[in-house]
Amino acid sequence: MTGKVEEALGYEQARDELIEVVRRLEAGGTTLEESLALWERGEELAKVCRRWLDGARARLDAALAEEAEAEAAQENAEDES
Repeated sequence: MTGKVEEALGYEQARDELIEVVRRLEAGGTTLEESLALWERGEELAKVCRRWLDGARARLDAALAEEAEAEAAQENAEDES
């Protein structure tokens, strides 16, 4: 699963699938080829999760910066009164 399909994964879906991949790798009993495929899928899923988290962090930072600007503008307006 790559490209556009990966982009359609929500954070929770990618996280849950990543948990399952890790569980299967830790359980063992897979061939080397299966383990490599699971590892590669896990890496892809981790990237999807990271993109979601980075996006959420950027939105939070923007909201906090906007709030700080509004507070500063209000303080300036009060000082000018």
